[in-house]
Amino acid sequence: METYTVTVATGTSEYSGTNNYIFVTLLGEHGESERTLLDNPGLDFCRGAVDKYKVISPCPLGSIFMVRLEKQKYWVEDNWFCRYVKVEPPGGRSELTFPCYRWLIGDVKVEIREGTAKILYNDNNLLQAHRKEELKERQKKYRWVSWTPGIPRCIDAETEADLHPDVRFDNEKKSDFQYSLQYAYVRNLCLKKFAMMFGKSWNNLEDFKCLFWNLRSPLAEYCMDHWKEDSFFGYQCMNGSNPRMIRRCQQLPGKFPVTSDMVQSSMNSRTDLANELKAGNIYILDYAITDGIPSNTIKGVPQYIAAPICLLYNHPDDGLKPIAIQLGQTPGVDTPIFLPTDPPLAWLLAKMWVRNTEFQVFQLLSHLLRTHLVMEVFCVATLRQLPDVHPVYKLLAPHLRYTLEINCRGRTQLISPDGIFKQVVSTGGEGVLVLAQREYSALTYRSLQPRNDFADRGVARLPKYFYLEHSLMVWDAIDKFVSGVVSLYYQSDQDVQQDPELQAVRITTALPVIYRMLWLSVCSGLPSKLCSREELCTLLSVAIFTASVQHAATNNGQFDWCAWIPNTPCTMRQPPPGDKDAVTMETIMATLPDISQSCMQMAITWHLGRPQPDAVPLGHYSEEYFTETKTLELIDKFKEELREIEEQILQQNEGTELSYLFLLPSRIENSITI
Repeated sequence: METYTVTVATGTSEYSGTNNYIFVTLLGEHGESERTLLDNPGLDFCRGAVDKYKVISPCPLGSIFMVRLEKQKYWVEDNWFCRYVKVEPPGGRSELTFPCYRWLIGDVKVEIREGTAKILYNDNNLLQAHRKEELKERQKKYRWVSWTPGIPRCIDAETEADLHPDVRFDNEKKSDFQYSLQYAYVRNLCLKKFAMMFGKSWNNLEDFKCLFWNLRSPLAEYCMDHWKEDSFFGYQCMNGSNPRMIRRCQQLPGKFPVTSDMVQSSMNSRTDLANELKAGNIYILDYAITDGIPSNTIKGVPQYIAAPICLLYNHPDDGLKPIAIQLGQTPGVDTPIFLPTDPPLAWLLAKMWVRNTEFQVFQLLSHLLRTHLVMEVFCVATLRQLPDVHPVYKLLAPHLRYTLEINCRGRTQLISPDGIFKQVVSTGGEGVLVLAQREYSALTYRSLQPRNDFADRGVARLPKYFYLEHSLMVWDAIDKFVSGVVSLYYQSDQDVQQDPELQAVRITTALPVIYRMLWLSVCSGLPSKLCSREELCTLLSVAIFTASVQHAATNNGQFDWCAWIPNTPCTMRQPPPGDKDAVTMETIMATLPDISQSCMQMAITWHLGRPQPDAVPLGHYSEEYFTETKTLELIDKFKEELREIEEQILQQNEGTELSYLFLLPSRIENSITI
C-alpha cells in the first residue's frame, strides 16, 4: 500500500467554492490509485481554500503524470474553480504540481497534466493521445466566426454569456465593469442633469469645466490648461493615446502644397523648409485613411469627419509644433491650408479637427483593431491548437486573460449598430467598419514590432518621444524573457520546425496553426512557416507586447487626453471650415460635441481608461502555469528587469511638469482586460 498526500486549491474569486462531491484519482506509469472522495460535502472546497487529503494506492504508481478530478452533484448543483492540485509521493520524493485553473461544471470528469511543459514528441503515446483529446474538446468550446467581412475573425459568441466560463470575467470583475460606467455617467461625474440635453451646445469653452466637478486627473487638468498651446499639441502626437501616427517627412506630398513662405515665421530664422526637410526636422500626420468614411447621423443630426494632413516642425528651442494643417486630402479654394499666423480661432479650430480625427483613429484602429482584435486571434488560436502542457500555451495564457469577454462586450455595447459609438462618435455606425476594414487591409506584421515600426517611421531622433523610449525598454525585456523560455524547450531551429502542434497545418490553408494571425491573413509580412527559434521568439514577443505594452499606451491615458472635450472631441457637428476668416467662437461651439455627447465622452473614457481593480501587472503571474525551476528563475529575472525599468522611468520623470507614466511596468497589465 502506498499513501500519497494530495493538496487541492480552490479559486479565490467569488463563487469559486462548491458543496458538491469531489473525487480524485492519481494516474501513474504503473497504474491508478483508488478513486477517493476528498471531503464532506459543503465543508471543504470553500473559496480560497487549500485542503490536504490522503489518497491510497494498492501498489506503487511510479511517476505520476496525471490527476483525474470528478465533481458530482450533492444537494444543489454549483460550479467549482480549481487552481491546482499538488501530490506528495511517499518516501520523501519531490512534490508534483498539477496546474488546473479551470471551472468544473456539472457532473464532470477532467484529467490534468503534471506541470512540466512538454513538446508533443517528448510525450509517450498515452499522453499524446490525451493531448489530442484535450484539443478536440477545446475546439468544440472555442470556434471561429466572421463577425463582419474585412476584419479579423473572432470567437463564435453573440454575447459574453455564450463564452465558456474559463474565459469569462470573474464575478468581482463583472460587477465592477457593470457598475463603473453608471457610476461615471450619473453619480461621480454628476452628469445626469446634462445628459438629457441632446443637441444643446455649450455657450463657451469655459462651460466644459462643468464636467470636471468631481472626477479629474492631474494630466486631464494640465490638458485643460495647456490644450491651446502648439507645443502641447506636438507633445500629444508623440506621447498621447495615438503615438504611432507621426512620421518623418522627407518630401511634401503633392496633395499638400505647403510653401516655404507659408511656414517661415514658425521656423528658426536661420533656416527654411527645404533645409529642414533635408535635416530631418519636419514630420507629418496624414489621415488619408479617414477620407470618404461614411459619417454618423445621431438622432437625425448629421455629424462630420475630416481627413486632415498636419505638418510639424521640431523646433530647436520650442520642440515639436504644428506649422500647417489642411483639413482634406484634396487642396483647393474650399480646403485652405491653416497656419499659426492665421486668425487665432481659425488655427485653434483646425487643430481641433486634427484631434477629432485622432479620436477616431486611436479608438478604432490603434486601440481596437491593433490590440484587441489582433490579440483575439492569438487567444482563440492558442486555446484551439495548443494543449495546456505545451510551453507556448503556458507562456501566452496569462496574456490572454479576459480578452475574449471584453471583446464580446465591445462588439455588443461599443461598436454595435446601437452601441455607444453610434450614439456619440462621428464614425459610429457604418464608418466604424469601413475604417477598420481599411486599416486591416494595410496592417503589416512588421508594424507590430516596435523597433521596426520606429525605424520605418523615421522618428528615432525625436526628442522627448517617451513612448518610443519606454516601449523599446520594455520590448527588449520581453524579448529577452521570451528568448530564454524558448531556448529551454527548443534546443535548435530544427526542434521548432518539428513541433507538430506548433507547425500543424489546417486543411483549408497552407499556413501554420500557431500563426492564427497568418491563418486568417491578419496582416502581411509573416512567413508561411516557423523555421527558427528567432522567428518563434519574435512572434511570441509581438503577442505579449501587443497585449500589454501597446494596449497600455493607447488605452490607459484616454481619460487624461479626452476628459477636456475641446482637446480631443469625439464628434464634430459642423463641416470643416472653408473660410479662415469666417471662424468665430459661435462656429467652434456649434462644431464641438453638444452637452449630451460631451457627458458620454467623459464617462466612457473614464470607464475604459481607469486602472482596473484586479489588474495583474506585466511579469506577474497569479496563475502559475510553469513549474520548472529554470523557467521560474527566468520569470524572476524578468520581474527584476521590469523593476529596474520602473526605477529608470520614475527617475526620468522626477521634477517634470508633465510626466509620462503610461508605460511604467507596474501600470501595464499582462493582458487586455478592458
